[in-house]
Amino acid sequence: MRIAIASDHAALELKAILADWLRESGHDVDDLGPYDEGRVDYPDYGYKLAQAVGSGLAERGVALCGSGIGISIAVNRHPACRCARVDDSLSASLAREHNDANVIALGARLIGVDMAKACIAAFLETEFAGGRHGPRVEKLTHPIFSKEPA
Repeated sequence: MRIAIASDHAALELKAILADWLRESGHDVDDLGPYDEGRVDYPDYGYKLAQAVGSGLAERGVALCGSGIGISIAVNRHPACRCARVDDSLSASLAREHNDANVIALGARLIGVDMAKACIAAFLETEFAGGRHGPRVEKLTHPIFSKEPA
């Protein structure tokens, strides 16, 4: 699978570990940066990752920052991206199964390497269930704000 990965400066070390691990697992990995410890803004890298996934250059994405929150918000600005910030493999799996998430976000200051790998493995191995979840995911891509909730 082709996977794009990006972070801010707070997650640089975790990004490098995970990118190497993904390559060793047989995936094609596009490391979108940053590449040194200089201070950067997470929206810049979130948008870069969102463009790669949203345009189809990558099938899935891994977004990292200190908490995982800021970069997930940035990624979710792209209408073709569904980024889920997760802390465990169950939430990573459910993000795929129920929400067809195509990007996972992790907080480098909040999660260890082993749990990060478990989350990504669950995320990559889980298929979207479709069915009743399909119309809900469609509403994420094409929101209609004038309709009352059902």
